[in-house]
Amino acid sequence: MKMKIVLSVAVCVFSLYSCLKSEKGCVTNYGSPSATEVATLRSYITANSITAAEDPRGFFYRISFAGTGTDSPTAADSVTIHYKGTLTDGTIFDSTATGTPRKFLLNDLITGWQLGLPLLKKGGVINLYLPPSHGYGCEGQGPIPANAITIFNVQLEDF
Repeated sequence: MKMKIVLSVAVCVFSLYSCLKSEKGCVTNYGSPSATEVATLRSYITANSITAAEDPRGFFYRISFAGTGTDSPTAADSVTIHYKGTLTDGTIFDSTATGTPRKFLLNDLITGWQLGLPLLKKGGVINLYLPPSHGYGCEGQGPIPANAITIFNVQLEDF
């Protein structure tokens, strides 16, 4: 009986905490940015005179080089990439600039990369401008704050 009470209290506390986070603007729906997120990202793009295409799925991108060949990576592919991730203030939070490219299963990466990298062929280069829902959401990660717009320069070496 006591265990049921403790469990019930724990569920209530967790639910209340989740609701409070949502009320404070926490992005909880990965992959589906809100109109506010897209508008904030659009304002950043405009204010910084960035030339980028708006994808209807809620992110912006600029392809510097489309790559070569006829195939693009799919969710099931491992991708080998060079990349640099920055915040809107220019802070670099991750990069392969000083090392070898990294290899990832595309399906294991953040939503923005899963949507953006298939726009390239082998050797392609893209800048991705991602709202929180396509990046690290309300939790953030390491040096990436909660609800942050993230910017990535990615070169698709191989897949």
